[in-house]
Amino acid sequence: MTVVGPFGLHVRDQALEADVQSGLAAVEAGLLEATKSDVPFITDAAQHLVRAGGKRFRPLLVMLASQFGDPDAPGVVPSAVVVELTHLATLYHDDVMDEADVRRGVPSANTRWGNSVAVLTGDFLFARASHILADLGPEAVRIQAEAFERLVTGQILETAGPRDGRDPVDHYLDVLSGKTGSLVAVSGRFGAMMSGADERTVDVLTQYGERLGIAFQLADDVLDIASDSHESGKTPGTDLREGIPTLPVLRLRAQAAAYGKPDDLELVELLDGDLSGDDALAEVLRRLRAHPALEQARQDTVRYAQEARATLAPLPEGYAKAALEELCDAVVHRAG
Repeated sequence: MTVVGPFGLHVRDQALEADVQSGLAAVEAGLLEATKSDVPFITDAAQHLVRAGGKRFRPLLVMLASQFGDPDAPGVVPSAVVVELTHLATLYHDDVMDEADVRRGVPSANTRWGNSVAVLTGDFLFARASHILADLGPEAVRIQAEAFERLVTGQILETAGPRDGRDPVDHYLDVLSGKTGSLVAVSGRFGAMMSGADERTVDVLTQYGERLGIAFQLADDVLDIASDSHESGKTPGTDLREGIPTLPVLRLRAQAAAYGKPDDLELVELLDGDLSGDDALAEVLRRLRAHPALEQARQDTVRYAQEARATLAPLPEGYAKAALEELCDAVVHRAG
């Protein structure tokens, strides 16, 4: 059993491991090539997060999904580059909106070069992704456009908040379906489609990616509170400090509203207060780590990962399917 990639997937077959490793290496080379510019400053900014590393979760899913067709088909690696470039571009924009200082263990682009450069660099990456996508055919362009629309819609819904009478948890899960699930779903879809897999397999891997993407983000929500050294490279409590609603916080608020326990109401009041100081943030983190809302969020993560696993049932048994199931386990493991 071999660990593949920064995400820590365990692969049980040497041939599959070789295919995945080779594909991910080609993606890495493709990312560096796609982020080059005739202007050295643009290259530095565009490659800032590429060189910082990352889990390459989406390209990994492309590679595994391609195993249900021809993994050496010419569109597989470029499609993986497209989804990762798109993801990276959203990170540049997210860090501006969140006023984040750190991303993947390095200063965020907005901290290093300012908001304008960070936003424009994200736009540059979107443009490069579109250029590669154009060579993959009109169907690929349409799929990516629809996913990008869902991604942006999810971001807008998060910013706008739930409408009156809407359950904030349901609203948040819809947000995640767009913001995260859409692009992970495309990763599964592109891997299968570009490899020439049949339509049923493409549909299964698209559904799998959607659910796995939501589980992946929910695991990040848990990690933002539970982890001392955040695996995503962000400082623990970043989302809390920025007032970004995450599932543990939404679960806490729901319990406080339903039962009115003094400790819960006090913790909500602290969350709504000034968390710019390290001591205040540390106190909120300490109390949230001991609160049942965090365990509820973990169980939500497990539920979505289990749903992702269940969608794989129609696929033929083999090492590729086992690796996709292992990916579900890896997501749950991240959430503790």
